[in-house]
Amino acid sequence: MARITRITTQKKYKNRYNIFLDDGQGEKYGFSVDEAVLVEYRLRKNLELDESQISTLIQKDTLHKSYTLAITFLSYRMRTKKEIYDYLVKKEVDEEHIPQIIDKLTEEKLLDDVQFANMFVSSRINTSTKGPLLIKKELMDKGVSETIANEAIQQFTYEEQYDKASKWAEKKLSQSKKDSFRQRVDKLRANLMQKGFTQDVVKDVFFQIEEVKDDEAEWENAIYQGEKLLRKHGRKLEGYELRHKIKEGLYRKGFPMEIIEKFLDEHL
Repeated sequence: MARITRITTQKKYKNRYNIFLDDGQGEKYGFSVDEAVLVEYRLRKNLELDESQISTLIQKDTLHKSYTLAITFLSYRMRTKKEIYDYLVKKEVDEEHIPQIIDKLTEEKLLDDVQFANMFVSSRINTSTKGPLLIKKELMDKGVSETIANEAIQQFTYEEQYDKASKWAEKKLSQSKKDSFRQRVDKLRANLMQKGFTQDVVKDVFFQIEEVKDDEAEWENAIYQGEKLLRKHGRKLEGYELRHKIKEGLYRKGFPMEIIEKFLDEHL
């Protein structure tokens, strides 16, 4: 048995206490505990402890320190259970303590994957141009189950998707003015799919965009691209070969055949 002879506050950490013991061979430092452990076990001067009790106190304090680490990690933003688990593993927390910490945080409503997923989706809707499928992937990468992720992205309605996707597409379409309409549309369609928008939304967005296609701008772009091809091949080719090369080049760039033929007739 050992008797507590002194309890002192640590200089650097005011909520931690050093416990000094005397096991019959004089006073010596025994261990340190957090204030919560001190209060829970009613540690005080002259209290006697056996080796088993001391071991329990040290384990309890180690668990509390690891729990405090998790609380600090959570203080910056909400986390998923997997994020907490990975963080505690990284911090080399005792493997037996990790499930206990996660269970306690869950009971205290500090860990909730459903709430995390709903808030994450809401934030992405308001602050990003990502679609629901990409947001779902982000959630699953953070350890949220597919079931929870599927439920969370339901708040991203078709109307919100369409509005966000169409605004983004119209903005990008106006920025790439020298390419053919088809080339720009195909590129933007692929980009929207990569951003995680559903196929029905992408299809409807570009159906609407094609309805307002600017034929005059398309002709001007064909002239711009066709003249570039002429400068590139005009010195080496002539006649049929030059005509074929330019036709092939403009077709690959997505221009319709009637515009290509018009350009060739006017410029060759």
